[in-house]
Amino acid sequence: MDKLIHEYIEAQPKSRQLQLIQLYKTIVEQMPAGYDERISYGMPTFHFHRNIIHFGNFKDHFGLYPGPVTIQYFSGELKNYKTSKGAIWLSVDKPLPAALIRQLVQYNLKKI
Repeated sequence: MDKLIHEYIEAQPKSRQLQLIQLYKTIVEQMPAGYDERISYGMPTFHFHRNIIHFGNFKDHFGLYPGPVTIQYFSGELKNYKTSKGAIWLSVDKPLPAALIRQLVQYNLKKI
């Protein structure tokens, strides 16, 4: 884990850290060799020739930022989630949708 991402997760409330680590691991498992981790827009970001996905912890949700094209492409799978043009709100009270997160990352990687 990149030092800055580690610090980001450690700075979050203890009650959220395990879920954030799970989210991080779910994304990392999909990333190819040679990818880069960084903080961009104040959030953990995964980069491979371009930004692939970001995530963040907020007051009442986790934000996942795969980009507007990806959100539009997965609109059917996202119908039970609050979304905006570029963001998906994930409930802090429900298990993370790991399979969906993997699909989002894979889709963005295929677009490169």
